[in-house]
Amino acid sequence: MKQRCLWPWILALILWSIAPMFWQLLTSFTRSDALVNPTLGWSERWTLIHYRELLQSDPPFWRYLLNSTLVAGGSTVLTLSLAIPGAYGLSKLPGRLRRSLRLIIGGAALFPYVLLFLALLELARQLGWGNNLLYLTIPYAALSMPLALLLLTAAFEGLPQDLEDAARLEGMTLHQRLRWILIPLITPASASTAVLVFLFAWNEYPIALTWISRSDLLTLPVAMARIAGSSIYAVPYGAYAAATVLGSIPLLLLVLLFQRQIVSGLTQGAIKG
Repeated sequence: MKQRCLWPWILALILWSIAPMFWQLLTSFTRSDALVNPTLGWSERWTLIHYRELLQSDPPFWRYLLNSTLVAGGSTVLTLSLAIPGAYGLSKLPGRLRRSLRLIIGGAALFPYVLLFLALLELARQLGWGNNLLYLTIPYAALSMPLALLLLTAAFEGLPQDLEDAARLEGMTLHQRLRWILIPLITPASASTAVLVFLFAWNEYPIALTWISRSDLLTLPVAMARIAGSSIYAVPYGAYAAATVLGSIPLLLLVLLFQRQIVSGLTQGAIKG
């Protein structure tokens, strides 16, 4: 009986959550002149003009999707390649030292990165890193590193020590133990960490806004902000909604593909024994 009473609240929460996405989807297929006073009402004037304009623009919208994919993917690979060995080393430290370092890393993960904005901008100016998508992955990886270290350290700590001891007795080197035993066992944690790092890099706006000025190298958030602010007299609801829909599809597919790994990885190491 109690479970039945919860269903109306669950349905209401689901509808509350998907209503903005549903409104954006409807708006993206509605003619511009029908959006002077946008509502949630059902429109009889459907069109694909907003999607055609985005795909036929100069540069085309898919270029922004590609730029964001390259930056987010590159920063994810860089973060994991450094965080996995770092987390393994952190998990092997003595208890008091490990707890102290985890406290410092946790503080770094909670630190608002916008306070580093001016320093990162000056760094880009001094090193000539502007208008280069490859260099943009470096600050993204650095900002994602504390959270990645915390998640992966918890995953390594959750592995039984006897397993590694047995592999060591078999004559396996550290590299072999990591490659063939330890890293495959923390795949869920690695996958969830990769998704979180990818989402951060995909959605990041202030750094990309100042580091990239060429229109053909803009990332998706900066390009969408320019679409939304393209005119001071009218808001292009249809174009912005279409850009939101197209920009959400890769993230939706990513989360759906790795949803089990995300849940399993975030809880890995929380319960032992």
